[in-house]
Amino acid sequence: MTDTATAITPDDPLDFFVDLHPPVADFRSDVLNGLKARPRTIPPKYFYDEDGSSLFDAITATPEYYVTRTELSILERIAPEIAERAGPGAIVIEPGSGSSVKISTLLRALDRPKAYIGSDISKEHLIAACRDLAADHPGLFVGAVCADFTVPLDLTELDIPEGHRLVFFPGSTIGNFEPEQAVQVLKNIRSWLRPGDALLLGADRIKDTAILKAAYDDAEGVTAAFNLNLLKRIARELDSDVDPADFRHRAIWNDDKARIEMHLEAKRDVAFTVSGERFEMREGETIHTENSHKFSVESFTALARKAGLSVRDTWSDPAEHFTLYWLERGGEA
Repeated sequence: MTDTATAITPDDPLDFFVDLHPPVADFRSDVLNGLKARPRTIPPKYFYDEDGSSLFDAITATPEYYVTRTELSILERIAPEIAERAGPGAIVIEPGSGSSVKISTLLRALDRPKAYIGSDISKEHLIAACRDLAADHPGLFVGAVCADFTVPLDLTELDIPEGHRLVFFPGSTIGNFEPEQAVQVLKNIRSWLRPGDALLLGADRIKDTAILKAAYDDAEGVTAAFNLNLLKRIARELDSDVDPADFRHRAIWNDDKARIEMHLEAKRDVAFTVSGERFEMREGETIHTENSHKFSVESFTALARKAGLSVRDTWSDPAEHFTLYWLERGGEA
């Protein structure tokens, strides 16, 4: 594992920062290849430029988007039980460092947590988030690892304090992966766990289709703006004349695959160029931009079992819209 340990100055709240130099995605190649594919697709990781990140924050505040507030309400309710299970001096590891509200809620609930290790593919976002967390939790050992958690990561090579590990993977991020990749991500996380360690993971539930579709197509049009912003980014960064006004946002429930799909649908026959290459789309043709898989407790338990993880406990909201899972190492995957 090739890494670069960045020197930490005495006044820096971080205890360590390690850059594992995850491959930088090629926006141009991924867009061109995705538009040439059938069906057409663009990876959802490209949603998150500055405008996209702001729009996603706005999505989480819409009345229809239940995911964030429901998971947080469960976490707040079960915090004492999580603290008891984790024990004193826990080492909290968060792949894909995300909501500062959720991780702060967890850290405040735990009994004298010893350390927090955040990991993310975006170095700037990671360092800023971890520094903010360190400033908010004086005395907590805080480390940051710039890495892609979808590929194996050997934690033994990192300067992590000893103690029981609690990996925190909220937000139903696991639902954004195809099932085979989701199993691999869980296998990667499993490799970080030793006897007595655990994974606390949030996953969205299968529920009434109207609730699901509304969450991804809110009345104010925030999610639509988030999806269409991808075309604005392409126009701005890839020398493209694609016009977002020629497309509409669509959220579709795919019952066979138990997932919400987000698409950009051509309102009319359109032609546009991207980096000098010409594309034509017929009215009604779509660009598939994101999947969000939903789970029953049974289907997620089966997925986890394929990764060698055993579900030890679950907690849901009263409406059973969302579930938090406590997982530990099971049989070999």
